[in-house]
Amino acid sequence: MTGLESQALGRLRIAHRRQSDELIDAFRSDLDPDRLVRGLCAVTDATVRELWSGTGLARGALIAAVGGYGRGEIFPHSDVDLLILTAAAPDPAQRAAIEAFVGGCWDAGLAIGHSVRTLDECVHEAAADITVQTSVLEARLLAGSRTLFDRMTQSLAAQRDPGAFFRAKRAEMRQRHVKYEDTPYSLEPNTKESPGGLRDLHVVMWAARAAGFGRRWNDLALRGLATVEEARALARSERILKRMRACLHIVAGRREDRLVFDLQAQVAAMHNLDRGDARRASEDLMTRYFRAAKQVTQLNAILLQNLDAALFPQVGGAPERIDPEFQSRRGLLDAIDPDLFQRDPSAILRAFLVVEQHPDLQGMTAPTLRAIWHARLRIDAAFRRDPANRALFLAILQQPRGVTRALRRMNQWSVLGRYLPAFRRIVGRMQHDLFHVYTVDQHILMVVRNLRRFALDEHVHEYPFCSQLMAAFPKRWLLYLAALFHDIAKGRGGDHSKLGRGDAARFCRLHGLTAEDASLVEFLVEQHLTMSSVAQKQDLSDPEVVMRFARLVGTEERLVALYLLTVADVRGTSPKVWNAWKGKLLQDLFEMTRRALEGEAPEAGSRVDALRREARKTLNLYALSEERYEQFWSRLDVTYFLRNDANDVAWHTRVLHSRVDTTVPVVRARLAPIGEGFQVVVYQPDQPDLFARICGYFDSKNLSVLDARIHTTRHGYALDSFLIVDPVDRASHYRDILTLVEAELAERLARGTPLAPPVLGRSSRRSRNFPIEPRVELRPDERGRHHLLSVTANDRTGLLYSIARVLSEHGVELSTARITTLGERVEDVFLVQGSELASPKAVLRLENEILAAVQP
Repeated sequence: MTGLESQALGRLRIAHRRQSDELIDAFRSDLDPDRLVRGLCAVTDATVRELWSGTGLARGALIAAVGGYGRGEIFPHSDVDLLILTAAAPDPAQRAAIEAFVGGCWDAGLAIGHSVRTLDECVHEAAADITVQTSVLEARLLAGSRTLFDRMTQSLAAQRDPGAFFRAKRAEMRQRHVKYEDTPYSLEPNTKESPGGLRDLHVVMWAARAAGFGRRWNDLALRGLATVEEARALARSERILKRMRACLHIVAGRREDRLVFDLQAQVAAMHNLDRGDARRASEDLMTRYFRAAKQVTQLNAILLQNLDAALFPQVGGAPERIDPEFQSRRGLLDAIDPDLFQRDPSAILRAFLVVEQHPDLQGMTAPTLRAIWHARLRIDAAFRRDPANRALFLAILQQPRGVTRALRRMNQWSVLGRYLPAFRRIVGRMQHDLFHVYTVDQHILMVVRNLRRFALDEHVHEYPFCSQLMAAFPKRWLLYLAALFHDIAKGRGGDHSKLGRGDAARFCRLHGLTAEDASLVEFLVEQHLTMSSVAQKQDLSDPEVVMRFARLVGTEERLVALYLLTVADVRGTSPKVWNAWKGKLLQDLFEMTRRALEGEAPEAGSRVDALRREARKTLNLYALSEERYEQFWSRLDVTYFLRNDANDVAWHTRVLHSRVDTTVPVVRARLAPIGEGFQVVVYQPDQPDLFARICGYFDSKNLSVLDARIHTTRHGYALDSFLIVDPVDRASHYRDILTLVEAELAERLARGTPLAPPVLGRSSRRSRNFPIEPRVELRPDERGRHHLLSVTANDRTGLLYSIARVLSEHGVELSTARITTLGERVEDVFLVQGSELASPKAVLRLENEILAAVQP
C-alpha cells in the first residue's frame, strides 16, 4: 500500500468515526433509535462504497449489504455483514483485489463479516442453509453490477419456498426460545434473542417478506394479517427494543445485547430514569422492557398464526363445533361470536378451561386472542365476586392436563393479573438477588410448571421420588394454588411469606375451600422457605432439629406437600441453583421427618412398594418364590415400576426372571389384558437401533403400535413393551399370531438385518379432511443429560417406524418412549440422547427431518 493510500485510509477512518460519534451524541439527546441506525447505516454505506471504488471489480462483481446491515440497521457496535458476489470464480488478480478491499475495511474501522461467492455458489448455499437464505433475503446492493445483483435476487426468489421457509424460521424461533427458558421475563434478557426480543419481530417480517406479503408493519395491516392498531403497537415495541439495544452498545462500548445487571443502571440513566436510586431506576427500565417484550410475544403469536393460515389454507371441512360458544378451527379454539367476551366476560375463563379439556386444541385463534385482549378490562371487582367465575378459576387449576399452559397464557394476555390483583402487582417485578433469574410472576409460573411435571409420566425420569410422591397426593391442585401465592407478596415490604398467607387465606375463603384445604394452602405459603432453610442451614444429625421440624409440619400430608413445593421452588429459581447435594439434603430431611411423624415406625408402603406387593400376589399363583425373581427386580429402578402396572410387572417377571443375563433376544407376547390388541415384551442387551428394528418389524406386518414403553435396566439391557393392534382385521386373529410374532421378531433381532425404508400407510378419511399441523420439538430435559422429543401428528401405520428410523440414522439413542394415540392424533414423547444433540444445527436438522417424516 502506498503512502497516499495509507493517508486516504486514515482520513476515511477518521471521517467514519467522527460521523458515527456525532450520530451517537445526537442519540443521547433525542433517543431516536431509527435516526441512529439509519444514520450509521448511511455512514457505513459511504465508507464501503469508497473502499470498493478502488478495487477495479465493478464490472464483474458486486458488493451487497446482507443481514441486519442489508435491512438498513447498524447499531453502534454491530457487525457489518457483506456479500462479495462474482459472476465466475475470481482469478488471482481479483482475489488480490478482494483481499485488499477486506483489509481496507478493517483499516477503516469497519468490523466486517464477509463471504465471497459466485452466483451459483450463493444459490447453492442458500438452498442448503436457512441462515444463508435469511441473510440474503435482505440483501441490498451497495456497489458493482446491478445486472448480477438482479440475477441473484431473481434466482433466490425462484428457488425459495415461502412455506418451508416459514416453518424453518418458526422452528428456529422455538429452539431459541427454549435456550432462553421460553420466557421474556429473564432478569437479564437478551434484547435481540430472548422471547419478546427483536429477533421475534424479524421472524415475522422475514416470513412475510419471503411470501411477498410486505416489508413493513403497515404492509401487513394492508394485507389483513394485522390490524392498524397492531401495526402501530409493533412499531412502538420495536422502537423501544431498538433504543435499549443501542443504549447497551453505547454504555458497554462493545456489542452487548443483554440487559445485564451491570449495565441496567447506565441504560436507565440514558433513558432519564435515574432519580438517585439505581435499583429503582433499573426496575423502571425493566418494567418498560418487559411491557414491550410482552406485547411482542402477544403480537408475534397472532401474526405467526395469521401467516400460517395464509401460507397453508385449510383444505376441506368446516370448523368442528365444541359447544354453543366455541368451535375448533385448525386445531385452535375459536369463539363463534366475535362479541362473545364483551357480551359475557365469564367466557374468557371458559375459553381457557375448554382448551384444557380438549387435548386436540393447541391454543386459540388470532381473532379469539384479540377479543380476549380487548375484553380483559371487563374483569373487574364485580367479575371477581361472581361465584360462577370463582368456580371457573378453580376448575382451571383442577384439570388433569394443561394447567401450566393455561396459566401462562392467562398471564400473557393479562387475564391472570386482572383476576388476581395481587398477582398483577408482581408481573414483571424484578428480583434483585443472586439466584432468581426470572421476574416474580415468571418464577411463580415456573414453580407451577415444576409441580405439574412431577405429575406427568413423561417426566418421571427427572425426579422419580417426587413423581412417586405426587402420584399418591390426593388434591394436586392445592399445590398449584399454593405455588401461585407463595411469592405473590414480593416487593410490598415485610415478610412476603406472612403477607402471602393473608392473600391466600382471603382467596380460599372467597372461593369456598374447606377449612382443611384452606389450612394446607395457607401453611404451604407461609412455610414455603422453611424446609430448604432447615435442610441447608441446620444440623440434621441433631434429633431435636428433626423433631422441631416434624412438630411444625404436623402431618405426613403437609410434609409431602411442603417437600414437593420446596423442590419445585428451588428448581424454579434458576437452572443452576438446583443440584444433587441440595436434593439429598431435602430428601434426607423428608425421610427423617416422616419417620418421626410415624413414631419411628417402619416406613409406610410407597406406590412402588404397593405395586411390588400386588405383583407378588400374582406371581405366587405361578408358584414362583421371591428368591427366584429378586435378582431380576434388583436390575430395575423406580422409573420402571412407576411406568408399569402390577399386572405387567408380574408378566415381565414371570417370562424374564430366568433370563436376566441372556445374550440372545427374548420376545414374548400375550393378548392385552384390557381392550383389544396384544402386548409384546422384548428383552436383550441394548443397542442403538433396537427400537427402530422393532418398529420396522411391526411396520412390515402392517401392525400399529398404540403404546410403547422403553426402558433400560441397570445392567444395560433393553426391556421394551408394546401394545399392538391390526388396523385392518381387529381382534379376530390376535391369538393366532402371538407365537408367530415371538419367533419372527426374535429371529429378526438376532439376525440384525439393515433397516428397511418405511412404507407409510394412508391416513384416515377424517385425518385427510381435518389434518393437524405436525409439530416436532426437541429440547434438553431438566438435567441436561437427555433431550425430550415431542411429536404431534396425524396417526397412520408406519409413523412410529419413520420417527425411529430418523433417530437411528442420526445415532440418537432412545432411553424411554411414551406413545399416546388420541383418536386420529398421536402425541409421542421420547427421551433421547446422543453426541449429535450437542449441536444446535444438528438438533434443528433432526427436527426438520422428523417433521418431513411425519407430514401427512
